[in-house]
Amino acid sequence: MQCLNLLLNFQKDINLKKISESILVHKKSILIIFTTLAILSALLMQLVGVNYKLSDYLPDDAPSTAALHVMEDNFDEALPNLSIYIEDISISQALDFKAQLTLQPGVNSVLWLDDVLDVYKPLSTQDQKTVQTWYKDEGALFSVTVEEDNLTETIASLREFVGERGVLSGDALNQSIAQDSAAGEVPKIVLFIVPLVLLILLLSTSSWFEPILFLLTIGVAVLLNEATNIFLGEVSFITRSASGILQLAVSMDYAVFLLHSFAKYRQTESSITQAMSKAMKESFSSIAASAITTVFGFIVLVLMRFKIGADMGIVLAKGILFSFLCVMSLLPVLVISTSKLMDKTYHRPLMPKFGKFGKVITRICIPIAIIIIIFVIPGYLGQKNSHFVYGSSGMISPESQEQQNKDKIDSIFGKSVQMVLLVPDDDIVKEAQLSTSLENIQYVTSVISYTNYVGKEIPSDFLSSDQISQFRSGGYSRLILYVDTTDEGEEAFDVVQTVRSTAQIYYPDSYYLIGQSVVNYDLMNTIVSDNKVVRLAVVLSIGLVLLLTFRSLSIPLILLLVIEGATWINLSVPYFTGSSLNYIGYQIVSSVQLGATVDYGILFASKYMANRQSLDKKSAVYETMSSTTASIITPASILTIAGLMLGVISSNEIISQLGVILGRGAVLSSVMVLTVLPGLFMMFDGIVQKTTLKKRKKENLLT
Repeated sequence: MQCLNLLLNFQKDINLKKISESILVHKKSILIIFTTLAILSALLMQLVGVNYKLSDYLPDDAPSTAALHVMEDNFDEALPNLSIYIEDISISQALDFKAQLTLQPGVNSVLWLDDVLDVYKPLSTQDQKTVQTWYKDEGALFSVTVEEDNLTETIASLREFVGERGVLSGDALNQSIAQDSAAGEVPKIVLFIVPLVLLILLLSTSSWFEPILFLLTIGVAVLLNEATNIFLGEVSFITRSASGILQLAVSMDYAVFLLHSFAKYRQTESSITQAMSKAMKESFSSIAASAITTVFGFIVLVLMRFKIGADMGIVLAKGILFSFLCVMSLLPVLVISTSKLMDKTYHRPLMPKFGKFGKVITRICIPIAIIIIIFVIPGYLGQKNSHFVYGSSGMISPESQEQQNKDKIDSIFGKSVQMVLLVPDDDIVKEAQLSTSLENIQYVTSVISYTNYVGKEIPSDFLSSDQISQFRSGGYSRLILYVDTTDEGEEAFDVVQTVRSTAQIYYPDSYYLIGQSVVNYDLMNTIVSDNKVVRLAVVLSIGLVLLLTFRSLSIPLILLLVIEGATWINLSVPYFTGSSLNYIGYQIVSSVQLGATVDYGILFASKYMANRQSLDKKSAVYETMSSTTASIITPASILTIAGLMLGVISSNEIISQLGVILGRGAVLSSVMVLTVLPGLFMMFDGIVQKTTLKKRKKENLLT
């Protein structure tokens, strides 16, 4: 707390005037340094690796993580990760196709009906459940393991090889789509966002050139942040796709705050340098407080055991710090260096005045606040009970061709996922008994193991090393299970639990289970357990910042209620519309929306408390509405546009949904601040005044 208090009161302990003057005096050096860093960053950011596997972000003690390590250490072949369906094909043609498929670049292994049954005998005399898992209605379904290196090229090659004869589905395809979207769609999203952000800034500033400086400043900050990710080794595809855009959207208002203060001092100071120096000193504490709350909102994501939280939290928090640094050093230098151009491109503010809006809200804000607060209650309940999606299947849009292909396969063969069970290879009889027990589990359609592939009676001396290594290696025997469920959901997770409990009977605490549904089950347990810790941490940390900022017991509670209420309503929309919600997006937005939009509440509360020193509560609300509405709408509009562009353009459903939720959250947060917050301040003004320990003598300028 003492450290945080020092940060919030930093301007009291250092001579900000000297620092600001020093920055402006050495403006050429500042420009050279940042230009050099920007160029180096543009090069270094290309070297940052991107990870597309959600399973890699499970905690090290997750059962599926341990199982994956054991399998990788002892078996050359990984878990089957792709399904290929070929229609209108005979048994002999399917065998030829399998032989050709095995030779394709990037293909490690192919499993089909001939691996579990003798296809040279009449299929009508054999187990039909097993037959129809692989061959049905003259269509063949192949289970393929492809290498994860060069996955995009491998999938593209297989699409060409399969042609119009069939379709692909599976986790490898999902990861390939994620790679394509992260690599190709981010530049496209930026190209759409930048002009729209520029338009908003043109409306809210008084110079045609000023928005260019804003974009340059935050653009350099984004480059610095992306480049320093190299020290993390790699980032997740979610972080890669969203972090730069969110940094741009969330921190743009820092530049707006500084330039508004500069415009005010230009009216009173004869020297441009002196006007900027005073603006830097005056706006430092406000921008710092705003940045700190946002950093706290992001950094608490590191508390998630699911490591994507730490990955995204560190990158976003780091990005806000870079934005703060660039706004307080690079932007002043750019403004001074181009002041003549800014003067020549001056225009009257295009943003409308909000005096009439302030009058209307002042009259009706109390009933509006009561009504909306009532809606917060079902919002809180709804966001907890949404239908959540946890795994990589959430990357695929329900309307995509890939999902249609998967639905086609499911409609013919039924749903199918694979699991791999590793057990000690010291007792072939017990292994055969386990295999039989697994086959009897509901939804298990097929089990491929050493005992049912070659028979427990055949000595291993009669088999080739390749045949043996498929099923036995490093002291473990490998059983591959095919399950008639999706890769997540109640039925899928019940099978995971049943398989684990069955294996526990035969091999107590000495088995390992891996598979997409197993990973998703562990993801669910990990992410859900993270939620309470992260939500509590973000509320407490931001609440502490607000407590020290306002020196009030009531204002933090009011602001948290308003922004958290907006978050609950936002996250409850999928529940009330009957749609699914990706839990990763839910978890991230729960923290990011609060950290990114609490600034709106800080701005309003600061102005209100300053106005309240000389005005009654109703007049203070009106003056606050009139002076802050434009400043709130501007950053909220930028965040909304950034989120919606992510949602519209990204083909990765996790990224798309994250963008839509963030965009909608920015709208709801700004609406709550401009409607509910005024009503709460009017209703609880007496309590606010009594619980504010030290009234401010100086306005905390956030405009």
